[in-house]
Amino acid sequence: MSTNTPSAADQLLLDHAHRHGLAVTEKMLEVWRSRRLLPGNIPGGGLGRGKGSTSSPAPESFDLVLGLARHAGRGKRPNDVALLLFDEGLPVPEQTVRAAFTAAVDTITLHGDDAPDRDPDQRLDDLADHIADAGLTVTLVPARARRIDEGIARLARAGGHTWPPAELASFDENPGPSPSTPKDAALAAASAVITGSMSLEDMGDMLRAMNPTAVANPIASLVETTRKDAPEVADTVLTDDGHLALGPVRDARDQLRDLATTAPLEDLARAWRTAERVRQWALDLCTRAEEELASGRLGEAAGEWQKCRYAVAGLVLLSTLKQREWPPAQQALDTLLLLYQLEDFQRLDHLVPGCQWHLLDAEGMMPPPTRELLQDFIDRNAPRVRAGADAGPVS
Repeated sequence: MSTNTPSAADQLLLDHAHRHGLAVTEKMLEVWRSRRLLPGNIPGGGLGRGKGSTSSPAPESFDLVLGLARHAGRGKRPNDVALLLFDEGLPVPEQTVRAAFTAAVDTITLHGDDAPDRDPDQRLDDLADHIADAGLTVTLVPARARRIDEGIARLARAGGHTWPPAELASFDENPGPSPSTPKDAALAAASAVITGSMSLEDMGDMLRAMNPTAVANPIASLVETTRKDAPEVADTVLTDDGHLALGPVRDARDQLRDLATTAPLEDLARAWRTAERVRQWALDLCTRAEEELASGRLGEAAGEWQKCRYAVAGLVLLSTLKQREWPPAQQALDTLLLLYQLEDFQRLDHLVPGCQWHLLDAEGMMPPPTRELLQDFIDRNAPRVRAGADAGPVS
C-alpha cells in the first residue's frame, strides 16, 4: 500500500466520500482505477519553479466514487460492480461496461468449446453423445409453475369448467405431436447456441413440452405449419434444412458479443431496465395467481396466467422461475437477449413487409414491459388488438 500523501486531486475525492459518510482510501482509488472502474485524474498545468504539476479529478469521478464505495468490496467481481453502477445510471467508463456485458456472454459454455473450428455437424454429434452420457437435461416446467397450472385446472373443474378448453383443439393442426423430453430440450438448446438457429420441429416440440397439460397448443401448431401455411414467408426466413435463422447462421454467443460491443449505450440501458421490469412482472403474476388459488377463487391473475401459458409470455414466466438468483451477469445476459430479439424483429420486418405486428399487443403474447419495447412495431400497420377474446387463437 502506498504510504505517500494523496495527491490534491485524490484528496478531493476522499473528502467527497467522507462528507457522504463513506470510508474510501487512497489504495481503494488505485484498485478501482486498475480495474477501469474509475478514470484517472486529469493532468493540469505546471506549478512552476520545479514544484511539479497539478491535476484534477474527472467530473464523473465524484459520483463514481460514491457508487464504488457502496458496491465494491472484498470478493466483489469487477464486472458485477460495473453492472451495478450501470444499473444506477452512473457514468462507468464505456469500455468497462461493454466488457462486463461481454463477460456475461462468456458464462455460457458448452461441451466442445475448446475446439470451436470443428465441423458443426460433427460437433453436434459429439454434443449429443455427451448429453446422453452425462445425463444432462433441461427443466422445462419449474415446480412453482406446475403447481399454479394444476391449481387453476383443479379450481376450474370444481366450478364445472374444463381447462384447458377443448375448443383449443380446433386451432391445432398437429394430430400427433411429439413434445421434447428434458434430454431433447438440452440438445435443442445447445444446438441453438452453436448455430444461432432452431428447426421449426424442435421449436414446436419445446413449446408443447413447456405446456404439457394443454389439450392443444395453437402457437406450437402455427410454428410447425409455417412452411405449409405461408410458403413464401418460409422460403424467406428458413434455411434449406428448415431452421429459422433471420440473421447469420453462426454461434449465437458471437451475435450477443457483437451487441455487447456495438449497441448504443442508451439501447443497452433501456433493455436493461426492461429486463428488470419483465422479471418483476413475472414474479408478481406468480404471486397474484397463487393468492387467488389460496382464496379458492380464480380471478384476473389466473386469467392472465392462462393466456400467457400459450404464448411467448409463458416462456418468459418459465425462464424467470428457473432463475431463483438473478446476479448482475444474468441480468446483462437477459438484456442482450432482449436486444437480440428486437434485432430479429427488425430483420423480419425487412424480410417480410406487412407483418401483423399488432398481434404482439394481444394479452399474453408478450410480457407487458416487452410490448412497450416493441411498441414501434405494434403501432406500425394496424389498430391494436383488444386484450382477450379479440386476439383469437393466439391469445
